[in-house]
Amino acid sequence: MKKTDFNFRSFKILVRKEISDYIKSWKFIILLGIVLLTCIASLYNSLSVLRKNIPAPNDPDSIFFFLKIFTTSDGTLPPFHVFVGFLGPLLGICLGFDAVNSEFNNRTISRILSQPIHRDSFLNAKFIGALLIIACLFSTLFLLTTGVAIIWTGLSPTFQECGRLLLFLLLTIVYVGFWLNLSILFSVLWRSPATSALIGIAIWLFFTVFYPLIVNVIAKRIMPDPYSSYQEIKAYQDFMLTLTRFAPNQLFDDGTNILLMPSIRSLGPLSMEQVQGAIPSPLPIWESIKIVWDQLTGLLASTIICFALSYFSFMRREIRA
Repeated sequence: MKKTDFNFRSFKILVRKEISDYIKSWKFIILLGIVLLTCIASLYNSLSVLRKNIPAPNDPDSIFFFLKIFTTSDGTLPPFHVFVGFLGPLLGICLGFDAVNSEFNNRTISRILSQPIHRDSFLNAKFIGALLIIACLFSTLFLLTTGVAIIWTGLSPTFQECGRLLLFLLLTIVYVGFWLNLSILFSVLWRSPATSALIGIAIWLFFTVFYPLIVNVIAKRIMPDPYSSYQEIKAYQDFMLTLTRFAPNQLFDDGTNILLMPSIRSLGPLSMEQVQGAIPSPLPIWESIKIVWDQLTGLLASTIICFALSYFSFMRREIRA
């Protein structure tokens, strides 16, 4: 029992060390400033638009004011959730690209593991420390955004709005955690921090810029004839939706659209039988959770796979003084 308590205390010390190292690093401070400035600019833009424009009476999402703060824009700046989806992966890559290989290059890993610390505790502390920073950062950012909106307008969020914002926060943490785990995997596989950082940024650019272009080319090549049957057109649309969801950013975009826009009832095509008689009204929060569950599960599975690969590679790696 004493050995377990001592190992747990040493693990907490490792996590505190990692959090301290991350917070004091210039790369984190610079990227944190970029995230805060862009999100503040997007928040000011959305609040200005919402104060000037009266909600349309036929807009089913007009009653969710605090959700529209994260999705509204006048076109000059992207909305809040777009900035989070764009800069979040950079934050995860920034925190993880030199998590392990820097310890090898600085010759500190042998001294750390010479203490009564297990290898898995070392790697777990790297991930937990960075994930706690990500969770605290985005929680603070979301609370500040909501607080500024309350002071600006004098309104207070409803229970359903708070629940959807909490789910959006959870989805954001899982999404950034995937990129964090991916960059930690590259940090285990490559000794050079520059190489692991470039590979992580290259994969992020591929899924952000080039993968949608590839999907569009495939869509034009296999597009069915306009006079095709309903089954062929539906099969084509389902295949293209499946193809686009191999990109992590697409999973995040689908999840944010469902959580922040309660009037969206489906992410795929609907038949005439499903549309007929439907009243345009917002979905309850549990119905939106059912729709977004696949996206959240996909991001969690991808994160677990990346962590398992980095764990397997690190545990088999030779540690030399």
